[in-house]
Amino acid sequence: MSVQMVLLPVFVMVGLTFALLLGMAGARRQALVSKQTKIRDIALGQPNWPVRATQIGNCYRNQFELPVLFYALIALALPLRHADFVLVLLSWVFVVTRLVHAGFFVTTNDLNQRSLAWFAGVLVLLAMWVYFALKILLLI
Repeated sequence: MSVQMVLLPVFVMVGLTFALLLGMAGARRQALVSKQTKIRDIALGQPNWPVRATQIGNCYRNQFELPVLFYALIALALPLRHADFVLVLLSWVFVVTRLVHAGFFVTTNDLNQRSLAWFAGVLVLLAMWVYFALKILLLI
């Protein structure tokens, strides 16, 4: 697989992270401008943001949990030349689960649907790691 094909899902994940960062910054700015939140109430990192800013902030923070294992896998698979069609296909499936998860997180925040999307991503990422490990260990 070409480097571009392998990295495109990574770029989409990074784009999602930046979109959430900007959304969080906007929601927090709006909370400060509208005086829903006072600077003294959050200056030391206290969790005193309104619900919407907290919701987007939590989704943003979530991008530094499970996706870290995705980034690590791609960072290993690419230079070791084990980033094949299967891994790229699974990467896209993982990215779609993350987009769906984030979509539920920042809109309805339906925990049942959000959890299903999260768990689907976990299973896909686990499959990716098992596939990668077997390719390395069995010299496939």
